[in-house]
Amino acid sequence: MGLAALKLIAGIVIGSASLVADAIHSLSDLFTDAIVLIGSRLSLRPADESHPYGHGRYDTLSSTIVGVVLVVAGVYIVWDAGQSLYRQEHSNPGAIVLIVALVAIASKEWLYRVTRRISVQVNSAALRANAWHHRSDALSSVAVLLGAFAGLLGWGHGDQVAAIAVGFMVGAVGLGAMWSSFVEFTEGAISPSERSLIEEAIRQVPGIKGWHRMRTRIVGREAFMDIHVLVDPALSVVEGHKVCTAVEEAIEGAVHRPINVTVHCEPEDGIESTENS
Repeated sequence: MGLAALKLIAGIVIGSASLVADAIHSLSDLFTDAIVLIGSRLSLRPADESHPYGHGRYDTLSSTIVGVVLVVAGVYIVWDAGQSLYRQEHSNPGAIVLIVALVAIASKEWLYRVTRRISVQVNSAALRANAWHHRSDALSSVAVLLGAFAGLLGWGHGDQVAAIAVGFMVGAVGLGAMWSSFVEFTEGAISPSERSLIEEAIRQVPGIKGWHRMRTRIVGREAFMDIHVLVDPALSVVEGHKVCTAVEEAIEGAVHRPINVTVHCEPEDGIESTENS
């Protein structure tokens, strides 16, 4: 909040469009932080009768809202700076912008690294989107820095061009967050790298003759998966169940995100394995 206020006040006082744009970006951080906090808390609620698969979609929803806010902020920034550029307005905000921009770059890059690390630990799409929001804020301050240098060198449009660059970066991060959420809302599968890890883990389970009909989908921080594994038809029900349990444990240990696995055991005779499909 203090950093956003510093940018806004300094931008208004010295007449820097890029610094005001950067302040708007930072203020949007406060809103998205609140959204992510609410979404994360709701997504951690346990499964119940109305949501038997849990509440993970709240995390996806909050990530979508973060993306929309960033896109709207980016469009506004580009439009406002573009209008100023069209009117041939000149801006030379002075050296104070350099100091504010350097402080903003250092603080926002630190926030990005902290938030990104936590997002990886808890596997949260919303936190991941918010981490990139912090990184985009740092990058936008870099643009402000370059614009200030251009102004000091005598180019009166450097500040507006920097503001436009800030707007495009903010919008790009927002579109990325919205796309990730879209994949989850449309029942997108886990990544190819995660699937490869799972397949390799299954191959190491003793008693597996193959598998088919592997399906996965992402629900917030969790993944859901069902698979049909092929075993020796001579196995007893108890032995077949042990193999299925071993498959579940192998899959859960192969990926870093929480994953809910349903394994269907089938005899190998007459069934073709499609483990590479």
